Amino acid sequence: MSAIDTKRLCEKAAAYGVDLSAVAPQLAAYAQMLVEYNEKVNLTAITDAEGIEDRHFIDSLLLASQPEVQGSLVDVGTGAGFPGIVAKLYKPQLALTLMEPTGKRVDFLRYVCGQLGLEAEFVKERAEEAARKRWREAFDVASARAVAALPVLLEYCLPLVKKGGLFIAMKGAGAAQEAQQAQAAAAKLGGRYAGRRDFTLPDGSARSLLFYEKISQTPPVYPRNGGKIAKAPLK
Repeated sequence: MSAIDTKRLCEKAAAYGVDLSAVAPQLAAYAQMLVEYNEKVNLTAITDAEGIEDRHFIDSLLLASQPEVQGSLVDVGTGAGFPGIVAKLYKPQLALTLMEPTGKRVDFLRYVCGQLGLEAEFVKERAEEAARKRWREAFDVASARAVAALPVLLEYCLPLVKKGGLFIAMKGAGAAQEAQQAQAAAAKLGGRYAGRRDFTLPDGSARSLLFYEKISQTPPVYPRNGGKIAKAPLK
């Protein structure tokens, strides 16, 4: 028995203008691996069929289907692969990098991508450390979902984005207020707020995508170390 209902998932996606028919079997396989692997490694609290469909797959597809998501994508704090793996399934031409500091989760990501035949780069590092090394200003697009408060996320993610690229934060209710409060932080990091797109997931919960353009190089002092970022977020 499949972990999800692919017909129902395709109908849900169609309501957002997304055609999933070509990748529904791969998503079903991904869901099955997620549920089975989750029994031995804590990947997600959401393991029921509709929860996976709505909170993982549709949520990820709302980002993946945006026209700006192209070129190289780094998914920061990807966890069990959301939205990154879903984006790669939906847009196979993406050059995907999955950034996740937890080794057991990286093992799962490698397993899933191997089983699904997906090419991806796996970075077992915290974003603020990766951005001080070879990954600094290396990507066209960075994404992050449910990782941290927006000023903290910006310091994690904007240093990874090329000048002219985008950071897209996936946020829930209260996104507009968060965006307003984070404008100064974005400016310090070489970014500029470029707008918000609001959605409602099939289960009724709010989702917003916050877009930040990288308009200049991030100053060398950023990102700071993780402790400083958490204790004193940029204002």
